[in-house]
Amino acid sequence: METKKFYSNGKLLVTGEYVVLDGAKALAVPTKFGQTLEIKDDTGFVFHWTSYDKDLSIWFQDIITFQEIISKTKSETSSSIKNKLIEILHQAYKQNPSFIDNAKGYDVKTHLTFPRLWGLGTSSTLINNIAQWLEIDAFELLRKSFGGSGYDVACAQTDAPIVYHLQNEKPFFEKVNFNPAFRENIYFVYLNQKQNSSTAIANYMAKHHHVDKTMSKISAITYEAINTKEGKDFALLMEKHEVIMSDVLETETVKERLFPDFKGIVKSLGAWGGDFVMVISKHNPKDYFIERGYTTILSYEEMVL
Repeated sequence: METKKFYSNGKLLVTGEYVVLDGAKALAVPTKFGQTLEIKDDTGFVFHWTSYDKDLSIWFQDIITFQEIISKTKSETSSSIKNKLIEILHQAYKQNPSFIDNAKGYDVKTHLTFPRLWGLGTSSTLINNIAQWLEIDAFELLRKSFGGSGYDVACAQTDAPIVYHLQNEKPFFEKVNFNPAFRENIYFVYLNQKQNSSTAIANYMAKHHHVDKTMSKISAITYEAINTKEGKDFALLMEKHEVIMSDVLETETVKERLFPDFKGIVKSLGAWGGDFVMVISKHNPKDYFIERGYTTILSYEEMVL
């Protein structure tokens, strides 16, 4: 029995968090980590679904019937993951019904190459893998199931840094040459807490005012960051970005909140308050963060594709 296999990259949003939803130009990078999807034909008119974390532990396992997908049957008793999966597969069915109409069943396995709690794109890599399998539009699948700007899906399918923006809700992105000479001064530190991006987006939408002015400032920072040759200029741009977004979100920056005495720059990536932050530092900052209980620290080379 033939196994079909698909892979998608994880993502980090370097500039433009939140305002990318309103059309700002954002710099995003694909990561060396991602997720695979393996599909075998099976029987029973069901999906036997198993999702493995990086350490090969099973984080989700269930049976989803074709009927549940066709009629988008969610239940209080099912896990929220199963309900979300039904929503994604229902939307996929609307885009290409043949995978259910012409099949008897499937055995599906997904494998993350990063720990699930890192927040590098468990959902976006899955959505892009399903779209590859069914040859449907991944952005439409995302928009009608999960929502969000779609930069993560663009990273899932692109092996280079991109500038991403939305225009009339349509995604546009182009590969850019972002490979900073000072990358040995850039690190990524995991904040030990998974951030729910849907909740973070809802909070932003409730607060966002004067967003046009903010968007043009952030778009300008995006292009300056790509073109800057000096580490200190890049660091200043990231600091400026944090201050602007702190103002919009009416929230302290992550540095003010957690690392006020750190000699260097700490910038939020994606939803504020969780997942990874980017650290720019002259000296290796590992000891500083480890002393404070943050033990997952990756270099630029280890993280970015």
